Amino acid sequence: MIATETAPSNEKALAAAAMPRGLFVYMLLYGGMTVLAGVLAFKQVQLPPTDLAVEAGIFAFLLLVVISSTVSQLYGQQIANRIVWWGFVPLLIASLLMQLVLNLPASTEMLEGRADDLAAFERVHATVWRVWAAGPAAYLVSLLLNIWIFSKLRGSSDGGTFGLMVRGAIASALSQAIDSVIFITLAFYGLFPIANLLVGQIIAKVVLSIVLVPFLITGGVKFAQWLDSRS
Repeated sequence: MIATETAPSNEKALAAAAMPRGLFVYMLLYGGMTVLAGVLAFKQVQLPPTDLAVEAGIFAFLLLVVISSTVSQLYGQQIANRIVWWGFVPLLIASLLMQLVLNLPASTEMLEGRADDLAAFERVHATVWRVWAAGPAAYLVSLLLNIWIFSKLRGSSDGGTFGLMVRGAIASALSQAIDSVIFITLAFYGLFPIANLLVGQIIAKVVLSIVLVPFLITGGVKFAQWLDSRS
């Protein structure tokens, strides 16, 4: 009798404590994007039809902005901040694994038949340490700033979909401009002239924050709500 009565109550408690499906999915995506942003950042790309030069990590980083803003909107600023801090874990593990792979000897087959590939791999990833060092500093400051601005602009009400889009655009534009200054300076200063890259990065991030981020956040919120409704 006792077991019969307590089982349903235990199931209810577990259901109440369960993580929302939308939050779970976004946490998985967030961890992947933190690592991918650092890898992509090594390459500078040109955004057609302009001459703006940006580091390719911008695309993954904008998704981090969208995810953190979406989490803040639906699950609260405190949880969003926690996700930002926990984002250091996949960054650290990826960095350590990269150092392990670089220090392990290559196989005989690769040394004999794919020496050019090996040299390219080691040349790129051995010099990416500055990117890995600059990334966490820019990452932490800009994303916590994004969440703070996004939450402060919310005020006492959501302001509907339009308010969500405006808050997302403003918070992303301001935080990503700061991110560009920190990241480009720490990662590339002294390696080559960074003025054009820095200006292009700021302009590109501000433009993308205004053009893309509002719609991505709106879609992200609706997608999370759909996932939660199916839990």
